[in-house]
Amino acid sequence: MTDGSRTLADRYGRPAPWRRTAVLVGSGILGLLAVTWLAWSTLFHASPEVSSEIVGWEVVDDHAITAQVDVVLRGDGEDLHATCQVRAIAADHTVVGEASFVPEDGRNEVEVRTERRATAVESVGCTTPDQRRPR
Repeated sequence: MTDGSRTLADRYGRPAPWRRTAVLVGSGILGLLAVTWLAWSTLFHASPEVSSEIVGWEVVDDHAITAQVDVVLRGDGEDLHATCQVRAIAADHTVVGEASFVPEDGRNEVEVRTERRATAVESVGCTTPDQRRPR
């Protein structure tokens, strides 16, 4: 037999038969963990404890606005300690006032004191001790 006719397996040896099985099982377990984490993450973030949406606002005068914010509280109600924040913004896009409030489920009317006339209102969102990202 010449050197060119030898097979690679003869030349370098065969891999252990259990290796392929171990790689397949390990990949399957890793894939299952990834899908489980993705499902948990999606379900957890799909239903926050508190969420808010600004539905209207009105300029009272040069130093105040009133905002109407709809808040949805999910959870234990009385045990849920939520905080919401609203910002007033001037024509030059600077923040001219902020107000934090403890919301009730449903429509909340919030007065924001401003340092000068506001032309827009932004709802930053609501948070709880377990939900740090405002919604």
